[in-house]
Amino acid sequence: MTATTANEKITATMARWAASVKFEDISPDALREAKRYLLDSIGCALGGYLQHDVKIALEVFDEIGAKGPATIIGSGRKLDVVSAALLNALMVRVMDYNDIYWKQDPSHPSDIIPAAIAACEREGTGGRELMVGICIGHEFEQRLCEAAFPGIRERGWHHATLTAFVSPIVAGRLLHLSWEKIQHAIGIAASHHATLGAVTAGKLTMMKNTVDPMATQAGVFAALLAEKGYTGPEHVIDGKEGLVHCFGPEWKLNILTDGLGQSWRITTCGMKAFPTEALTHAPISAVLDIVRSNDLKPADVAEVHIRSLRKAADILADPSKYDPRSKETADHSLPYVIAAAIVDRNVTPAQFTNAKITDPVIREQLHKVKVVADPEVEKLFPALQRVIVRVTTTDGRTFDKQLDYPKGDPRNPLSDAEIEAKFDALAEPVLTKAGRAAVKDAVWNLEKLASVTELMEILKAS
Repeated sequence: MTATTANEKITATMARWAASVKFEDISPDALREAKRYLLDSIGCALGGYLQHDVKIALEVFDEIGAKGPATIIGSGRKLDVVSAALLNALMVRVMDYNDIYWKQDPSHPSDIIPAAIAACEREGTGGRELMVGICIGHEFEQRLCEAAFPGIRERGWHHATLTAFVSPIVAGRLLHLSWEKIQHAIGIAASHHATLGAVTAGKLTMMKNTVDPMATQAGVFAALLAEKGYTGPEHVIDGKEGLVHCFGPEWKLNILTDGLGQSWRITTCGMKAFPTEALTHAPISAVLDIVRSNDLKPADVAEVHIRSLRKAADILADPSKYDPRSKETADHSLPYVIAAAIVDRNVTPAQFTNAKITDPVIREQLHKVKVVADPEVEKLFPALQRVIVRVTTTDGRTFDKQLDYPKGDPRNPLSDAEIEAKFDALAEPVLTKAGRAAVKDAVWNLEKLASVTELMEILKAS
């Protein structure tokens, strides 16, 4: 299926294809990536379970959550699928350490994996169905990132807007809804979930990492409504006052459906080697290489000059990013992450504690970081995420480094061993060594898993 038929809305084509996809239709490479992204996401969620944002949300759902078939990561509590989708997605997202895809728009497709998990738990299905859901979620999320010119982020909207179109497809397929009901689920979720870009502009708050999980939650809720016969606008993308009408000017909607099933977008997604905003990764890598290879101490560095994209200078180096006071602002602050790289020679979750963010040695470095928008770099994006870094020392030496894409990019991917190491580092405070080994074994053999609940129940904090 490669195109929408005459007089048919594009959500019908998308829903019909999703409803028809079976495990056997998916390429071995895509299925392998589904396992890799699941293990990476579970690691992020286990690390996220300890975060303050998540603790607050867990307290709220102690009050409002209903009993159900879905398992909450870390706590092991059983809740309804809508609540579980939000809480588990928040854990995946909260450290800003899960996957990243950035074409015209950025997104984190693995934020949708908890919708797939919740639906599988409700249906009592196993690892094969979960892998189908992961591949479908990445497929449509990444295609939506490619379809707008310029991307909706450039127009002031957050990518959670796109997730609300995809999460109901994933939930609907794994709940085994008809394609017509999946189409209605898309309309239900997407028509009410446009998200303002304010959540990632200027001073950042906990909502930065919460809006996409809320879109995942909305998709599960929409699928449940559609299952019972609730209807939503079929023209939510390509009709009057739909996505294209409201978010213009240019969309290439054929990108959403052309070649579906012929190749799989999940094989072109990226993972994060650092728990920071995606456009910080290449400059972090460049600075770490310069500092480590030349044994530069903080006192040796006079200036770090970074030539990058206009959006990087705008989003990551505005005045608020030179005075970060929260984890959410710090992990989206290019001056802060570079300062941490200079001082600690690493950028890990340990660099985003309150003590580190207020560390006077790190804060002394922030003013040394200069970020400028380079038109030549802009021309290369998104094919390349080029940065050009120059470190000038106090004794007048200069060190230059150009990088075109960071570690974790599909052209320089994390190995399975590196994903396991990241998982172990995040999960160690939550799971025993034996527990971590059991999780890794379950994920690497996911196609043999009879029940997704078996996997979820070994994610309880030990």
